[in-house]
Amino acid sequence: MVDDEEKCPFCRTPAPDDEENIRRLKKRIELGDDVAIYGLGCYYSNRKYGLHQNYAKALELWHRAAEMGNIESYHNIGDAYLHGRGVQRDMKKARHYWEIAAMAGDVDVRFNLGVSEKNAGKMDRALKHWMLGVRGGQSDSLAAVKGLFTNGHATKEDYTKALRARQEYLDEIKSVQRDEAVAFDKRYKYY
Repeated sequence: MVDDEEKCPFCRTPAPDDEENIRRLKKRIELGDDVAIYGLGCYYSNRKYGLHQNYAKALELWHRAAEMGNIESYHNIGDAYLHGRGVQRDMKKARHYWEIAAMAGDVDVRFNLGVSEKNAGKMDRALKHWMLGVRGGQSDSLAAVKGLFTNGHATKEDYTKALRARQEYLDEIKSVQRDEAVAFDKRYKYY
């Protein structure tokens, strides 16, 4: 017999409904949890847990979480300016917020910065961003370095360094538990 009800993977109790999820999140927000504030912003942006899409509210929450040190919020604020979600589209502001996130260690935003530099014709700067992304495990950055190499904007040595950096990252995060998770379900693949 297959149980259609979603259960908590830890305690196997039924998962809370949308209303309960939001109630729990708001309780965490009252306690000053920047991750909860960031998460609620994401829920407003993506219409999750029964919330209506509200980019302005999402942006307000991300700014609040960012002030508390949440680097993912800076990334999302930059994306909001890139796409004009809740704000006027502004590439300069998008880059500003991405740079804050990148300096704080967000490797995913390095890919965005690399694309921005490439679009501006600054292949050397794009390569630097993407190499930092690769070292942090950002796989799109590896593909971007390969593209630069294929198009003659990066050397074979650059691409080799990127491949080695990717392998070093994978070696560093490799564990028996991760391999068991992948064997259980391919969605957990990390390489």
